[in-house]
Amino acid sequence: MNALEILRSALRGMTSNVMRSVLTLLGVLIGVGSVILLVGVGAGSAQAVSNQINSLGTSVLTVRSGAGGGISFQNLTTKVADALQASVDSGTSTALDAVVPEITSSQTVTAGKKSTTAQIIGTTANYFDVTSSKVAQGTAFATNDLTQSRRVVVIGAELATTLFGAPGAVGATDPVGQTVVIGSTPYLIDGVMASKDSTGLQSTNNVLVAPLTRVQQSIAGYGNLSSIVLQAKDPDVVTTAQAEATTVINTTLKITSATEPTYTISNQAQLLAARTSTASTFSAMLAAVAGISLLVGGIGVTNIMLVTVTERTREIGIRKALGATRGAILGQFLTEATLLSLLGGALGVLAAVIGSRFQILGVQPEIVGSSVVLALGVSIGIGVFFGGYPAFRAAAMRPVDALRHE
Repeated sequence: MNALEILRSALRGMTSNVMRSVLTLLGVLIGVGSVILLVGVGAGSAQAVSNQINSLGTSVLTVRSGAGGGISFQNLTTKVADALQASVDSGTSTALDAVVPEITSSQTVTAGKKSTTAQIIGTTANYFDVTSSKVAQGTAFATNDLTQSRRVVVIGAELATTLFGAPGAVGATDPVGQTVVIGSTPYLIDGVMASKDSTGLQSTNNVLVAPLTRVQQSIAGYGNLSSIVLQAKDPDVVTTAQAEATTVINTTLKITSATEPTYTISNQAQLLAARTSTASTFSAMLAAVAGISLLVGGIGVTNIMLVTVTERTREIGIRKALGATRGAILGQFLTEATLLSLLGGALGVLAAVIGSRFQILGVQPEIVGSSVVLALGVSIGIGVFFGGYPAFRAAAMRPVDALRHE
């Protein structure tokens, strides 16, 4: 038999029992689709984290209290922020460009009859530029608002929807110019920030940003800062900016030994590297789980092909009695298993592409080209490897034994 005749025999075998072929296809389809889609979830998660971190700017550094190990030392005061700002204003720090002190607190925010819990951020007017927080409606508060401790705020997109309704919805109110109450103090809404991607537990959209001086007076008191955000003049001088900030902070806090610092300075590049490493591990775990399902699909191919050989034993005996060679029988069954695996793999790719259009666990999957090639290659390998034993078994039958089979 030539290759074309072997292919025709394999196709006839596949169509002789449609239900059996469909079950084989489903096993491979689920395995291949799972591999591609789960790898896509891992890639999508990594991309979402990368986008969120990059949206803050690769020239941003964050100073926080605590030297690690969960130990927090209360020493980041406005005095430290003022010293850093003075180094920028005087030109002492050549790489630092902006200093943004922050005080954060979780409070109940009320507007009319609606109320919710939101993160309150007390900060300065340049917070919006440094953290890439764009104001979509209204305006951000100004330095003058900070100086006079005015009761003005800019709220996040999610908070605006919660309190005033989704934009364009029936009964929704324009938040700009409205009043919200924090504690017992009313605040005027100057603006609403554009929505930002959130991949962590804390939504970056459920926030309310107010002048630092007002938050200190009415909410948090004149204690310590939660963090200080710094911006370098250029991504290429982030390391220099970090060294300059370390010098200023150590001088202000009178830290003389490298073992004494009770604060940490992290930059976005470090955070991105750590998150990317975590996301890669997560993707590998998902791929391993999907690989198991692909292996199960291969075992299913073996079982079904064994059943096929058993059911067609007399056919094999007749063909061998009429002169069919061992190679022809082997080629037919091996081709049949390979075609089933290849077709199942192709359908699995299609299913994964369709599935990637929907969010899974809040993540938009991104199809990775290498996973498609690998999954298809494995599906073909499944046909050859797992279909090999049944094919060899069929080819090794003696015509007399096959014809006696009931």
